[in-house]
Amino acid sequence: MNRLNIIDWISFVLVIVGALNWFLVGVFKWNLVDAIFGIESFLSRLVYIIVGLAAIYLVMVSTKLARK
Repeated sequence: MNRLNIIDWISFVLVIVGALNWFLVGVFKWNLVDAIFGIESFLSRLVYIIVGLAAIYLVMVSTKLARK
């Protein structure tokens, strides 16, 4: 079985953090990213972009692993 490298782990953690943020938005109507970096700030957008890229990366890795 293949071991996860550092990029895999970072992507995994980012996607978990993103999912937990959506949980907070859904349950409490509170956005942790906006609370930390400001509503609609450049940093908030950057965090969303990075989390989205991590999710795309994990989809690609999962697809490769499923083929093996």
